[in-house]
Amino acid sequence: MDLLAVGSTPVSGGIALLAEAGGAAETGFQINFFWVITQALSFLIFLAILYFAAFRRIGGVLEERRSRIEQGLQDAEQARRDRESAEVERLATLQEARREANEILARAQKVAQESRDSDIAATKADLERMRERAAADIESEKQRAIADLRNEVTDLALRAAGRVVGETISAERERRLVADFLSETSGPTTGGSAS
Repeated sequence: MDLLAVGSTPVSGGIALLAEAGGAAETGFQINFFWVITQALSFLIFLAILYFAAFRRIGGVLEERRSRIEQGLQDAEQARRDRESAEVERLATLQEARREANEILARAQKVAQESRDSDIAATKADLERMRERAAADIESEKQRAIADLRNEVTDLALRAAGRVVGETISAERERRLVADFLSETSGPTTGGSAS
């Protein structure tokens, strides 16, 4: 019996033909190649429809998800590099700020030291001027005191001499005699005795 001919007839007709051809003796397992091929073709058509209808979309979704994951990984890697770069920049900036702070502190200390030195020098100069002025004032007072003392001694000596001698000498003569006496004893006189 021709199997392809059996497969080309309708199912109920194919079974009837088989029953007639084989009779009652062939009731075992039989394979209908036509049905196997048609079922295989319909399965392939189903797979093609399934591929175009569902798997393509699922593939697109999976591809999109894969690309998002890859982008996320790239972004995470970039963020890690940026974070490391920012850390390096932060450390460099911190180091620069410390260096600038140390320079500012050193300049401030230098300016403070210079200011302190100039204040000390100005104070020393003021003290030296005050000392010189005080020394000049003391010398001036000393000379004035000496002149006053000489005048007083002259007056006392003239009065004493006038009492001893008993006669009055002119004031001009008295002063000249005392000035001569004082110049012989203490050296040259300075101002106040000839007035």
